[in-house]
Amino acid sequence: MKNIKAFQDASPPDLHAPVDPAIQQSGYPSILSEADEIIRQLEGRPENLIAILQAFQRKWRYLPPEALQRLSETTDITPSRVEGVATFYKQFRLRPAGKHTIRICVGTACHVKGSGKLIKAVYRELEIPENDDTSPDMAFTVEKVACLGCCTLAPVIVIDETTYGHMTPENVGQVIRDFLKHEEEFCGRKTAGPSQASVKSGMTEIRIGLGSCCVASGAGNVRDAFQKALTDHGVSASVKRVGCVGMCHNTPLVEVVTSEGNSQLYAKVRPLDASQIVRRHFPSHGFLGRIKRSVNYSVEHLLTDEVWEPVASRCGLNTCNPSLTAFQGLQKHVALEHCGHIDPTSLDEYLKYGGFAYSQRCLKELSPDAIIDIVSRSGLRGRGGAGYPTGQKWASVKAAKGDEKYIVLNGDEGDPGAFMDRMILESFPYRIIEGMIIAAYAVGAGQGVLYIREEYPLAVIRAQEAIRHCMERGFLGENLFGTGFSLQLRIMQGAGAFVCGEETALIASLEGKRGMPRMRPPYPADKGLWGKPTLINNVETFANIPWIFQNGAEAFASVGTEKSKGTKVFALAGKVNRGGLIEVPMGSTIRQIVEQIGGGVAEGRNFKAVQIGGPSGGCIPASFCDTPIDFETLTAQGAIMGSGGLIVLDDTDCMVDMARYFLSFTQDQSCGRCTPCRIGTRRMLDILERLCKGEGEKGDIEKLESLALTIRKSSLCGLGRTAPSPVLSAIRHYRDEYEAHINGECPAKKCEALIKYTVTDKCIGCTLCAQICPVDAIAMKPYEKHEIDDKKCVRCGACKKICPAEAIEVG
Repeated sequence: MKNIKAFQDASPPDLHAPVDPAIQQSGYPSILSEADEIIRQLEGRPENLIAILQAFQRKWRYLPPEALQRLSETTDITPSRVEGVATFYKQFRLRPAGKHTIRICVGTACHVKGSGKLIKAVYRELEIPENDDTSPDMAFTVEKVACLGCCTLAPVIVIDETTYGHMTPENVGQVIRDFLKHEEEFCGRKTAGPSQASVKSGMTEIRIGLGSCCVASGAGNVRDAFQKALTDHGVSASVKRVGCVGMCHNTPLVEVVTSEGNSQLYAKVRPLDASQIVRRHFPSHGFLGRIKRSVNYSVEHLLTDEVWEPVASRCGLNTCNPSLTAFQGLQKHVALEHCGHIDPTSLDEYLKYGGFAYSQRCLKELSPDAIIDIVSRSGLRGRGGAGYPTGQKWASVKAAKGDEKYIVLNGDEGDPGAFMDRMILESFPYRIIEGMIIAAYAVGAGQGVLYIREEYPLAVIRAQEAIRHCMERGFLGENLFGTGFSLQLRIMQGAGAFVCGEETALIASLEGKRGMPRMRPPYPADKGLWGKPTLINNVETFANIPWIFQNGAEAFASVGTEKSKGTKVFALAGKVNRGGLIEVPMGSTIRQIVEQIGGGVAEGRNFKAVQIGGPSGGCIPASFCDTPIDFETLTAQGAIMGSGGLIVLDDTDCMVDMARYFLSFTQDQSCGRCTPCRIGTRRMLDILERLCKGEGEKGDIEKLESLALTIRKSSLCGLGRTAPSPVLSAIRHYRDEYEAHINGECPAKKCEALIKYTVTDKCIGCTLCAQICPVDAIAMKPYEKHEIDDKKCVRCGACKKICPAEAIEVG
């Protein structure tokens, strides 16, 4: 009973609790008293250790040794366990941090868009020493984050809670100065935005996407501008928050839906556009009204120096727009049903669209065996890994002996370059909860937890709000729908360990331990959380369940291929023109996704490959772009479906560098429990780093292959066994690039140690390159040919970008 009570009572710290903006300076007694209060609130139980450490870190921005010692002295948690957990999870830091935190995304999409150069630029701007992470004045601490889930805005940084997308090394200083200038405003801004006001039926709706990508693109300011425009013009309409629309490349997105059902979509909307859009859809019929609007229009343009152009021609989209048709044409929304239409946390609106009707039917009319049979006949396979049949997994948990069973949502979307789970959690939290209700009833689980990445604060906030509304309205809790079945759900935030995406490691984390995998069997279905039978499915899997019971198993099974049924949600990002969240039938080809939906790569560049499945997946070259995407075919190509990250690469991307990047990630994230993964990946990474520095040796490729096969055969968990996949697939398809690196050449001109920037005779002596160089590697010589000091040059590429004569050559 102790473990059950811990499971019910433990909850993450309040994300909106006040945070001390400076390092704790109040002295030893104050730290002890505040630590005591946090320990008291979370009852000091070992299973709550991660939550306690998260609360400590929010209070002091690091884990003070005095607080950690106090925790061991006043509870049953041993010092070794405290230290073991505090040093295992990437979220925790053991030394003081600066007043502000700059989190730099180093996910796959950001990596291929230049996050490495961005990190160097931030360090230069803040004058941070090479082996440190905090500026000398203690104003900023820099953290590298595996993925922030805003892949279509790559490269991305977050300063405290403010997100900046499409960053470049050149604008780092400007962004930091802008943040400091508006520091008070930013610190008071809520990630989720204000609560949604009620929307009256029969009223024109102005729908604004307010997912993380949208907010980072300025959608919050656009929403405020529309609310002001409606007031200024005396128009009666509703400004409605909706979740992800999928077209992340066009954010901020605004859709005007009239009371008659007519719709007009606007892309890349600016606050300045709000007034014109309102005037366009709500013309004034009276003379005085027209005069008033004309005056307002004139005042707007007197008070802004923004370049204005007709909104209809600049950002209006219609159903015949070629890019919109191409992006949406192949898609079929199952998990993303109603995307862009509903307010994520409005329970009334979810009910309006049939929400919870099918969970009620399941609990009232169907037996657990009948539910599992429907899921099995649908052909649904787990959407987070190797594609294990969902019905079979549910049947195993149901058949397991034991009166206490648990259900777990695996929302630890740790793959760099994947943001499907985040978007679904932010946009459709009730749909996930309904899927969990059906699953819990089918397997006999009365307790559940949503394990969500700490890096996804908006997803956590909206899931918390949805659970609260469900509890208040009787859709969670005791005696659901009068059937006698009860289900309690809570949220736990992960603490930054990629390995916790593996089921047994996730369970260890839920129990307040280091997230280290264990040998299987026993499987979680027999012996999971607290040693009890546990069902674990990922976000997308649960999101599919309500659709299956609404439309029938046969309808789901009719989509996709013979063995891979239904649809798959992908995060399409990287060097592609139209990135975003997409959902396509299984069996769709890479060509259809990249070229038709994504619009291909930038003009003048060549599509080279896609990296699919994250660090456990592999690369598939453009020559195989007619490959259908399903579980079996991807495995045969040396890749996996994974959670659904799909990163497009062009001819400027180096496949050796990509392999080094993924090995660096998996080596860093290895739990260290087994030697093949801990040591083997380190040895592989050493070879790849030598290759990228031009220090490769004959036989290195064969060594990589031999190490990869050994690690694959002998590692303990899926992370280790699949860690070599990106390397093996790259060698398989791009062996010539590896051989070129051994000879000291990088064909893609990506690896900094193997390239050199020079000025050609095209130079006109304009001095722009000298002005923008961050390290003064170019002496200013007006009207003369410039030269680059190779010893000072940091290969940032700023000079090449700004040169109007294209006189900078990379060789």
